[in-house]
Amino acid sequence: MTPDMQDALSCLKSGAEHAQALEASHHEAARLLSPRGLEHYVTGIRAMCTLNKGDDLVMTYVQEMPGVARELGEDIIPDIVGALMKLASHTSGTVLTLLLGSLGLAATRLGDAELMRGYLGLLHQLAGKAPRGLRPMLEHSDELFAKLTLGGLRRWALWGAQAHARDLDGQLAYFGLASEASRAVLQQERRGTLFVDNQRRLNFYLRALWARAFFMRPTSGDYESREGLRPFIEEFQIHLPDAFDDWQGIPGVDLYRAAAAHCAAHLVYTTAPLDGTGLSPAQRFVVTLFEDARVEALAVAEFPGLRKLWGAIHAHALPLAANAHPMQSLLTRLARALLDPEYQDPEPAIAESAARFHEHCANRGTDNAISREAGLAFHDRALELVALPSLRVLEDMPLPYRDDNRYCWAFDENLFITQGLDYLPERARQVRRQVSVMEMVNELDCELAGDDAQEVWNLATPFWLDQEDCTINELEGREPISEPFHYPEWDYHVQLYRPDWTSVIERRQERGDPALMDEILTRHRPIASRIRHLIDALQPQGVVRRRGYEEGEELDLEAAVRAMVDIRRGVMPDPRINIRITRHVRDLAIVVLMDLSESTNEKVGVNEGEPGYDAAPSILDLTREATGLLAWAIDAIGDAFAVHGFASDGRHDVRYYRFKDFDQDYGDAAKSRMAGMRGGLSTRMGAALRHAGHHLEQQPAQKRLVLLITDGEPADIDERDPQYLRHDAKKAVEDLRTRGIHTHCLTLDPEADRYVARIFGENGYSIVDQVERLPERLPGVFGVLTG
Repeated sequence: MTPDMQDALSCLKSGAEHAQALEASHHEAARLLSPRGLEHYVTGIRAMCTLNKGDDLVMTYVQEMPGVARELGEDIIPDIVGALMKLASHTSGTVLTLLLGSLGLAATRLGDAELMRGYLGLLHQLAGKAPRGLRPMLEHSDELFAKLTLGGLRRWALWGAQAHARDLDGQLAYFGLASEASRAVLQQERRGTLFVDNQRRLNFYLRALWARAFFMRPTSGDYESREGLRPFIEEFQIHLPDAFDDWQGIPGVDLYRAAAAHCAAHLVYTTAPLDGTGLSPAQRFVVTLFEDARVEALAVAEFPGLRKLWGAIHAHALPLAANAHPMQSLLTRLARALLDPEYQDPEPAIAESAARFHEHCANRGTDNAISREAGLAFHDRALELVALPSLRVLEDMPLPYRDDNRYCWAFDENLFITQGLDYLPERARQVRRQVSVMEMVNELDCELAGDDAQEVWNLATPFWLDQEDCTINELEGREPISEPFHYPEWDYHVQLYRPDWTSVIERRQERGDPALMDEILTRHRPIASRIRHLIDALQPQGVVRRRGYEEGEELDLEAAVRAMVDIRRGVMPDPRINIRITRHVRDLAIVVLMDLSESTNEKVGVNEGEPGYDAAPSILDLTREATGLLAWAIDAIGDAFAVHGFASDGRHDVRYYRFKDFDQDYGDAAKSRMAGMRGGLSTRMGAALRHAGHHLEQQPAQKRLVLLITDGEPADIDERDPQYLRHDAKKAVEDLRTRGIHTHCLTLDPEADRYVARIFGENGYSIVDQVERLPERLPGVFGVLTG
């Protein structure tokens, strides 16, 4: 454990008895939490110690909190600690321990950090109104969460607290589910279909339709009534009610499918915001009816079965709307006509508007301007038929699956385009254009623009400067980057790929002196001598003749004579009288993939400020030396190999460096690139492994290998959950294995045991505890893997 963790746990009287459990919990927390999350985690341990409520409370916190953070994110830890500190003055340590022990179940069933905060607020409220009821309620939390939403739990609990405010025995019976009133209220508040029970199936359902991942989360708005919040879309996430009751005979799971598919259709087909300038609330509401119909029409054109799903809800909504306000009835029938072309409404205004809208959808359905035009036209015509009610009456239409359409009304177009992007480097918003020579000559503002330029122009042929007698590229000394390669990324929360989630861009670093790579052989002469023996052992032996086979290409005369003698003697002869000829050829292609993150610039064996710090080698220097020795060895053997490196600046900018490719000689050009390698940024390992596999797949070798050299675990600046990138790297290794590409990791992290085996498998990694020994260990690992 870290010193901070040991110091925080010093309050435990029975710490020695639980040493193994504490160590395991520490490893789990270190695996799941970022450094900031670990700091909150340790702060919470200290806070639990200050309460003086016993060792069980501290131990329960240490063991349960990593699992809660895995479900809800590490930002929930300070909220939980704060809630426990508030409850400590109202209840005993036993109740607090029971609460901590049930938080894992609550996190799994609630599935959202905001809902967990609401649950903690409810517990604090009950501690003041019904303190005797907290313990029995927590003891039955599994049954309560299996049947109730957060809103239902709140109403059930507050009803009992009010009914038994001065009856302590009644509180115990009610919150322990031992009274008839408690069971009756529980049955009344019980909801039909819970979101948490269907989230995984809904994810697969949407993925099967549009072949992409949609992110969904539950919402709870039914605190005071049984009506939950309507579905809505915010920050590219679909928010669905935490429960749906069966509605007019339609199962709740079908309502979830309809709502999820409708919101997903908005995300897929709404590519620009609606223009709401100058529109009244009623006009905007009517326009959204046509916009809902437009995205549904596009979805139905691609997946006709969705019309049956949505149409069943519309068919049951018509009888309900018949007894409602005339305008609500008119709009409900209009929604049915817009969805189903075969539905014929007796009102001419509805029939004509629907027919015109279907015609516009067939011709220009991707343009949401048709929704605004049709909506305003119908609004004016509807006012001639029916008086306009309040907006609350209009919004109370009997179509529970439709969202509130806040996603469609984004008045700032730039905000609409960029919202939801978790991290996007400014340079990723550059515009790149292919231009002609005349455009370059007449309209170029700055021929030496940097990475911060708004536009970068590319010319297919070199652009010569007459006065300098060279090209712009030669003058600037910079090489162009590649087009981005998009790869999926595995989201372990939903067990699905995020399609095209990462962008890998191939770049080239500055060149160095190729003599630096030749000096490595001189500096490590003893190691090079041992590598020479490795080369001799791995050299292909050409044609090899092996005796003693029953079947083969040639007859072994000596064995045949012995067999004939045995036959004459009446003895059973040895049938192995043939020679098998085999051709020993090393059919291998290997990519040496180096982690070039910022941590590789750290010095080895000396701390900053100590004597000799500047002259000490860095991890990058040792990696370069080891790779140089290995490249020399592989080149002497004759195997096809490439030397690549990677670093990342978020998922949109995974930088991939190709120092030597398969079709290049290991000459001065490759050596100069390797001599000039630099370290920086982060380590998005999964995307780099997939791109290395992309290059290996183009090689015709029978055996293909990615040899990864890294000094730490996967990490990046836009992902705070450390478990996320580990799972993605593990999935990348598994995907490469299914394509016949083996992956082996040589890690320089002495604490890598806690994660590297999960990523690469039990036999897929080697740990170099002493970084200084990397140059002698790497060629040996290569020999074991390929010999």
